[in-house]
Amino acid sequence: MSNTKTPISAGPSDLAVNEREQGRSFQPKFDAAGLLTAVVIEESTGRILMVAFMDREALDRTIASGKAHFHSRSRGKLWMKGETSGNTLTVIDILVDCDQDALVLLVSAVGPACHTGAASCFYRRMDDGRLAPVT
Repeated sequence: MSNTKTPISAGPSDLAVNEREQGRSFQPKFDAAGLLTAVVIEESTGRILMVAFMDREALDRTIASGKAHFHSRSRGKLWMKGETSGNTLTVIDILVDCDQDALVLLVSAVGPACHTGAASCFYRRMDDGRLAPVT
């Protein structure tokens, strides 16, 4: 990961708009539940693998370890992708959106990303109001 070992600033989340959008200080803007949206993309193919949520602990652990960690909203706890399945996500880079309230994790995946066993959680598409497999 490039520049991911830099500590996260502990400053206020109400940065001036110009500083948040144009500055170099990483001060993530967590939502009211303390979460950021994380879009996970396979770096080598550009394929979207999953969308998950990160709290500060998940973000810190991801940065420190290079392995993707998330906050499970259903279980209410931290989890490392692949901690039980072995299907891990090694983080290559982290992209930050203009508001610093969403991230893109560019990863190298070992095994399928989806808990269903599909390579991506996005394995279906809309087809005339119904779901059809992505081929």
